[in-house]
Amino acid sequence: METLAALEPSPFPVLSLYLSFTPDQNGREGYDQFIKKAFNERSKALPEQSPERESFDKDVKRIQEYLASKDSAAQGLALFACSGSDLFEAVTLDAPIAEHWLFIGSVPHLYPLARLVENYPRYAAVMLDTNKARIFVFGVSKTEREEKIVGEKTRRTSKGGWSQARYQRRAENFHTLHIKEVVDTLEKVVREENIDHIVVAAAEVALPILREQLPKHLADKIIEIGPHEDGESGSFVQATMAALRDKDAETDIEKVQELMDAWQGGGLGVAGPEATLSAFQLGQVDELIITGSPETLKPVQKLPDAAPGDVQVASSNPNPADEARLKLSDELVTRAQQTAARIRFIEDPSLLADVGGVGALLRFRI
Repeated sequence: METLAALEPSPFPVLSLYLSFTPDQNGREGYDQFIKKAFNERSKALPEQSPERESFDKDVKRIQEYLASKDSAAQGLALFACSGSDLFEAVTLDAPIAEHWLFIGSVPHLYPLARLVENYPRYAAVMLDTNKARIFVFGVSKTEREEKIVGEKTRRTSKGGWSQARYQRRAENFHTLHIKEVVDTLEKVVREENIDHIVVAAAEVALPILREQLPKHLADKIIEIGPHEDGESGSFVQATMAALRDKDAETDIEKVQELMDAWQGGGLGVAGPEATLSAFQLGQVDELIITGSPETLKPVQKLPDAAPGDVQVASSNPNPADEARLKLSDELVTRAQQTAARIRFIEDPSLLADVGGVGALLRFRI
């Protein structure tokens, strides 16, 4: 993202291709017909024997060669190519892409990739019981790391009186020691992997012990779900991702309210495309807050002089956003990458509808 956002606008066509490799209802990948049609239509817009057409034709050939030997395990692809500017960057994805897209402009079109990165963040997931635990790091919906912690297994006893009470205290001590080890390992994973979210699936007995042992900086990252055992039907990744999405929907409302309060208070917030672009030009933006539906962005009268050139689009979406909105979405996301601003996509378009689909929290006032 950072490398692509830093590229200068090219006089040659830059191809940004997003493909889904998810099989259709017939078990076939449906991208072949899409790229054949899209490449054919776009080539007709370029004069034959021109430098632009030559660059485009070379890109098409190289993309087709790449797809012929693509990673069969990938669910999607984001590919950026411009032979005339010596650019070819292919990013295989373990997360699904909803539609096929081809964008042609003077710079890479990064909005779909940025949204995918936020929709599938790297996070930790914990499967916890009183004597065993597994800690995963999931990124773009795949497992990147796994840690296992096994404690001493205790057995129930039918003895009564003092003996049973002593056994109970001993078992509780083992449980506490085990979960302390889990917390220590989790803290190490979170620190080394720079994790912002932790989804915990804990047994009912283990959960209160975990809550007692968690330091505040970890407790603030926790999302709790019901227990999940190894071998249980249903994917642990899917269960934890669903919890993450639900939490994200809740915090979307809070984030938009934070933006409105900062904007209406005349302080560290701006709302609307023009004001947000102006804040980027001044280096003020700390966090871009933008709709997850680019077709709902309010077009601007004039983009900055350094904005990318015209954007041509082909998509399998029957109702794609128009080129003015796509160009605006690309400009905003690219500016955020160039200035190290965070990006937050708001999935419910109605939340930002009154301010044109975008706003920003600022680093400083003018």
